Amino acid sequence: MFTGIITHVGQIAEVQSLGGSSAHGKRLTIHCEPTFLTDVGLGDSIAINGACMTVTSLDAAGGRFSIDISAESLNKTAGLAALGAVNLEKALRANDRLGGHLVSGHVDAVGRVMHFAPVGESWELRVLAPPDLARYLAYKGSITVNGVSLTVNRIADSAEGCEASINLIPHTVENTALSRLSAGSSVNLEVDLIARYVARMMDAPAPSQAS
Repeated sequence: MFTGIITHVGQIAEVQSLGGSSAHGKRLTIHCEPTFLTDVGLGDSIAINGACMTVTSLDAAGGRFSIDISAESLNKTAGLAALGAVNLEKALRANDRLGGHLVSGHVDAVGRVMHFAPVGESWELRVLAPPDLARYLAYKGSITVNGVSLTVNRIADSAEGCEASINLIPHTVENTALSRLSAGSSVNLEVDLIARYVARMMDAPAPSQAS
């Protein structure tokens, strides 16, 4: 479990194939500041651009760790098979502050950046989510974009999907990899966990009454 509060920006420095076919996944080697890894062990979970992954090798002193990502996960996410900056968050401890919102690290869909530009001292980010996620997005609700917990300021539904407008303060832009986004970028989206359960409860058939 995570909160969507990014604590470090790392770099995917190496991508290795785990086999010779499209059914095989990749091994990613990620570089980061050694201090980020001081309390990390083998088998720990780290969210990488919002996707929960398991640490399979670790060089804490050298600021490096590796994860194995399956072909299925690669097909359902964006930005995890190429070199470049990624948002990192270690798993939530039971006594940690919940600074963002409850984030599972399970990507629901890949969205598309429609607009990303400065507005005053902040930035406006507009992301198009697939139609089946529209029911989970609401004004002042939460959404995770590449692992970052964000608040939805406006929504606009269309046949193509649901466009969520988000305001990013300078601190968020400066301290996450969201600053690398531009119109057309693909991003990992995770909807609010509570919204998902509410939708399920509303859709579930009423229990039969015993006679």
